[in-house]
Amino acid sequence: MTWSAVLLVTAVVWAVSVIRSVRLRALVYSLPLPMTLALVSTDYRVDGAQLLGVLGLNLFFVTVAVTHHQLRWPILLADGAGIGVYVALSAGLLAVPVPFEAALAGMLVLWLAAMLLLRRRARSHASTPAAGRPAAVGSEAAVETSSDVRPEGLPALLKLVVIFVGAILTALLGAVLRGMVVTFPYSGVLVAVEARRELREFSRHFARNSLALVGFLTAYHYLQDVSSALALGAGWVAFALVAAALHLPLRTRPAAPDPATTNRTASNHTAPDPTVAPPVRHSADPKPAGPPSGAPNPAGPERGPDPAASTGGGALGARGAAQALPGARLSRPLRPVEPPSVR
Repeated sequence: MTWSAVLLVTAVVWAVSVIRSVRLRALVYSLPLPMTLALVSTDYRVDGAQLLGVLGLNLFFVTVAVTHHQLRWPILLADGAGIGVYVALSAGLLAVPVPFEAALAGMLVLWLAAMLLLRRRARSHASTPAAGRPAAVGSEAAVETSSDVRPEGLPALLKLVVIFVGAILTALLGAVLRGMVVTFPYSGVLVAVEARRELREFSRHFARNSLALVGFLTAYHYLQDVSSALALGAGWVAFALVAAALHLPLRTRPAAPDPATTNRTASNHTAPDPTVAPPVRHSADPKPAGPPSGAPNPAGPERGPDPAASTGGGALGARGAAQALPGARLSRPLRPVEPPSVR
């Protein structure tokens, strides 16, 4: 590998190190920049073995994630285990000729199986209650979440120097892989160190994006005998189309209502009991209830109020009533007739 390859690997790893989104990190790493440089600077052809090298890239990240997160290996030792798996797969693929069409069919089947498995695991993880999940998973999720906002330990310039030295060592290692140098994880060795806290999520996103790499190598394979420049252009177009199709927003279905929430809402709004009489509402009219207007008086013919009764009754009451009436004359009260005395 040339110094241009070292600088390219350094640029890719540097870009991945400064990006916070794991999904965007996986997309940037999936760009076939090292593949393009390897195809331009060497005379290797893309065949079935190189196409299966994309499978080796996925196995590399899976090996690093398992050994680092589950086996608790240091990240550099886990990185070495991933490189060993890729080198062993490359030795086996280069030992026997692999037809390109058979490798393409096998890669498509493996990709579909991996996507179905990842989707099923995501659904089962989402349906599991938070209280029933293991504490290790919760603590790991907390570590991964906090890593998105946690500042890196190394300064920017020192990190760039470390990435540059690592790129030189990776280029020297990739030079001994012959044809599998096309898909060797040049930047992946250092990206695994940068994304060590999100390796599981990073591996899932990269497995999804690997279909775009398959499209790149397929287009290059069928046009490499015509022109290398045309093959590279067609490969990049195929990669862009497949990546755009993979990242298009899907139309999601509305989520089903939670049974617990539905039961809680139904208990708050209970139906009225038909056996209980509704409460009587009192009228706001302060007037007392009485017979309707125009109805006959049950006590007799209709008449006005008695002046004596209205003023308290008695002689004084009658006098007051007579004085109140205009033109009324008050007659003297008659003396009572005394009975004749018996002599």
